[in-house]
Amino acid sequence: MIVCHCRVVTDRQVAAAVGNGVRSLAGLCRSTGAGQDCGACVFSLKRLVCEHGAALSSQPVLSEVDVAAS
Repeated sequence: MIVCHCRVVTDRQVAAAVGNGVRSLAGLCRSTGAGQDCGACVFSLKRLVCEHGAALSSQPVLSEVDVAAS
């Protein structure tokens, strides 16, 4: 399924990026190009990063705000 229509990024590309170590929305946007134009997909991208990241590790996926605050 296409998640970002502006850059034509699919949910499989998001899963692959998370599998390659991406753990934040910013990292996902940098690695795939998604979320950099209109921004309508940002909430879907964040959800996918959290879902795929949680499936890969037993540790909770920290948001960028949590990381910056620590």
